Amino acid sequence: MALGEMRGDYGGMFEPHYTVSDIAKRWNLSTDTVRRLFRHEEGVVLIPSRNPRRALRANYNTMLIPESVAKRVHAKYSFGKQ
Repeated sequence: MALGEMRGDYGGMFEPHYTVSDIAKRWNLSTDTVRRLFRHEEGVVLIPSRNPRRALRANYNTMLIPESVAKRVHAKYSFGKQ
């Protein structure tokens, strides 16, 4: 079965995903602020770091944000017509 023929709800699996840095640049925010905005949002993909050098530091996760989640969060924090 070809990728385009797949059926079912894949929760945005095949839509564009953005990194924290991508969103921070587009929205003119710090990466820390973007991480806080998306920390508890449904649909965000968290990939834990397995780098042994980071074991002594705070936990670090790579955060991938689907386009639909970015739009939802942007609308939630936007003023004006919704």
